Amino acid sequence: MTQTSSILAGLIGAGIQASRTPAMHEHEGDAQGIRTLYRLIDLDQLGLDTQALPDLLSAAQRMGFTGLNITFPCKQAIIPLLDELSPEARGIGAVNTVVFQDGKRIGHNTDCLGFAEGFRRGLSDVARERVVQMGAGGAGAAVAHALLQAGVQQLTIFDVEPARAAELAANLSASFGAGRAQAGSNLPASMTEAQGLVNTTPVGMAKLPGMPLPAELLRAELWVAEIIYFPLETELLRTARALGCQTLDGSNMAVFQAVKAFELFSGRAADAGRMMAHFASMG
Repeated sequence: MTQTSSILAGLIGAGIQASRTPAMHEHEGDAQGIRTLYRLIDLDQLGLDTQALPDLLSAAQRMGFTGLNITFPCKQAIIPLLDELSPEARGIGAVNTVVFQDGKRIGHNTDCLGFAEGFRRGLSDVARERVVQMGAGGAGAAVAHALLQAGVQQLTIFDVEPARAAELAANLSASFGAGRAQAGSNLPASMTEAQGLVNTTPVGMAKLPGMPLPAELLRAELWVAEIIYFPLETELLRTARALGCQTLDGSNMAVFQAVKAFELFSGRAADAGRMMAHFASMG
């Protein structure tokens, strides 16, 4: 990885005005003496959708961007537009970081590492025989890999598109062993048996308020993890905490995926503690 003295980067996604990613990258760049400029490329603000990805990628590459971060709803749609994928991105089937290098677009996934580090720090002691995951999109694929790597024995996945949940479960079972992942068909029954719940859907974001499942399916014995961080306390987390559930918010995943992305952009090690402190200072 080649070290650089300047970074021009951006985040492509929908409804991302509250993202702390630009500030984290620019602050870490300043601390390391790397001139860093990071821009939001918000599809909602621009009146665009994923069909614009080819043009946006080409424009960024032509204008000399170092790389891009990719978020909802583009993490899977971006893949056909790339020249290479890292082993992690290929195995997960989703990309959240693109590096422009030697004329090529190289896709990486730092979400899996980000969630895994947050889980290790915040929920290291929880039972993990049976876990329910809401969402089977790009972030969901990364989180599912992290959960199975962390020792979850049976992961039941629900998605608004059942076929997408079935496809992800099949891919996970091929990688981790038959029966480790399955597409769910009866949410109340699965929740009755579950020890933990993870939300990887966008439901709960500032732009999409609400809960990804009925509140009555929660109970005090569950642990509940969230990957959304704007807002940091989603309705799901607020409800779970009121019941007495052990919870994990999206801050660790947000920071540690950014730590790895910064290293991919800069070729230098990032100071995770400094980036965590700056994230926390933003309120």
